[in-house]
Amino acid sequence: MARIIAIDYGTKRTGIAVTDELQLIASGLTTVATKELMPFLKKYLTEEDVEMMVIGEPKRMSGEPSEVEVDIVRFRESVEKKFPTLKIVRQDERFTSKMAFQTMIDSGIGKKKRQNKALVDQISATIILQEYLYNT
Repeated sequence: MARIIAIDYGTKRTGIAVTDELQLIASGLTTVATKELMPFLKKYLTEEDVEMMVIGEPKRMSGEPSEVEVDIVRFRESVEKKFPTLKIVRQDERFTSKMAFQTMIDSGIGKKKRQNKALVDQISATIILQEYLYNT
């Protein structure tokens, strides 16, 4: 089997998580500056066997798409052009940032480290991937 990669897309930073080859465990991989996301993915996807990308789908409480959705659609179109064989799915990401922050508290991560937004993005991507795996 190949890995699944998850993206918590943001206008400044993007959190990334991946599964193991058996697609059983979701782990945070990294957080990259969004402007460096495509070069990062090109390198990663050529070095690793990845069959699917799960992109977080941010929604407002009303169910309407959030304002970043326009950027995510453009990103998805770019990925589809550069990696036409990669399957792409969306996963609701409501509350993942809050869940990530609570996970950091529950894990005993200190207050200073909890202010690290890159770590929050990476944990959010992991939660998106875990929820996808749980629901499939």
